[in-house]
Amino acid sequence: MSAADTTSLQAQILIERLARLSADSLWARRASGVRSALDKALSHPEMSDPEYLERLIQAGFELLKKAASELPYDNVDKSDGID
Repeated sequence: MSAADTTSLQAQILIERLARLSADSLWARRASGVRSALDKALSHPEMSDPEYLERLIQAGFELLKKAASELPYDNVDKSDGID
């Protein structure tokens, strides 16, 4: 798998994860913008700068980290599984 394929896969997974943020989250609106930008970058790879895509991915992971820090411990999934 090439680096471009890995980056594309990361972006797709990130789009799905950002979409799952609660609408009540402070970070949901920002996540929506990053999701949209990622989706556009993946839809038009010929127009997308790889460095821009990497920055979007990093921004998305930061948003997920911040949104996760707002969760009370009782809401954390303790099943040890990945859905």
